[in-house]
Amino acid sequence: MKSVIAIDSFKGCLSSDEANGIVAQAMEAKGWDTKKIMVSDGGEGMLDAFAHAIGAQKVKIHTKDALMRSVDACYGVKDDIAIIEVAQAIGLPMIPVDQRNPLRATSYGAGLLIADAIRRGCRHLIIGIGGTATSDCGIGMLKAMIEKFSFGRTDKRFDDIASIFQEHAIDITIASDVDNPLLGEKGAARVFAPQKGATLHMVEQLERRAKTFADMSARHMGRDCSSCPGAGAAGGIGYALMQFMNAKMMSGAELLMQLMHIDEEIKDADVVITGEGSADRQTLMGKLPAVVLQHARKVGVKCWLLAGRIQDEALLHHAGYDSVVNINDIGEEKENPLEPEVAKRNLYHTISHLI
Repeated sequence: MKSVIAIDSFKGCLSSDEANGIVAQAMEAKGWDTKKIMVSDGGEGMLDAFAHAIGAQKVKIHTKDALMRSVDACYGVKDDIAIIEVAQAIGLPMIPVDQRNPLRATSYGAGLLIADAIRRGCRHLIIGIGGTATSDCGIGMLKAMIEKFSFGRTDKRFDDIASIFQEHAIDITIASDVDNPLLGEKGAARVFAPQKGATLHMVEQLERRAKTFADMSARHMGRDCSSCPGAGAAGGIGYALMQFMNAKMMSGAELLMQLMHIDEEIKDADVVITGEGSADRQTLMGKLPAVVLQHARKVGVKCWLLAGRIQDEALLHHAGYDSVVNINDIGEEKENPLEPEVAKRNLYHTISHLI
């Protein structure tokens, strides 16, 4: 019996690689052959998953976190391709809870990563933009890039970035599972800023800032990407990349599946096992386990979904998962399911019972 294991990270608990490893151990103990696939939809773990998929080498540079403190961050390089996970520099978990403030947080460090990759000779950039502490519409990122490519000039403007990208024939693909626009009830400020420490008053300030910036950019450039799906991703970094760098948005999960030729990997499997920390109806809206399910159904292979929390179970079954399992149903009631060792044990025992 053969299984392919492609589980997304259990955020704040287990990485994709850790979750895959535990499931593989449990299945191999029962005599199964296993194939592990490190995955990400463009958020947490994106660099590792995409770099592994294309055989990229990691490069470490000095950059800035969302509060402009010096940090080291990595990106991947393979030939003229760069894999950039902006959360390596400006990730939310890097900022203590009591210091999170999206009115102050800046995407400047992400711009340093992108600029370094371009200067290294990379011309095809795959940028994962999930998990940031920022809500600045990518303005900090744009400032960093202008500074790095100003060559001493002081009159560089944001829209000069477009000419830089055209001059160097650079193309950008944004890897993200977020389709929110920049503005409005489903926009960056109102949906995501509260998760980054914003009060209701701050949310309204951020919304006004974003609208002003988008309006000015549209008038100046003659086009407006603020309503494009994904413009609200990463506090508006998606907008900045599309508006000023002509980036194209793509499902991070689907892009990864294509890069690793997933259909070939799973076509002779008996089951594909996927999962994430919390599964519900939103899982079916383009998240990684849903993309894995689509490919499993395409080649006629069973697909199991594992999660630390399950809602809308009937809907998930109806979508086509052959098993939908809460790994914490098997644990002790008094234990904290977010403790990595608890999660590993529950994941192992869940697989042992399933097979």
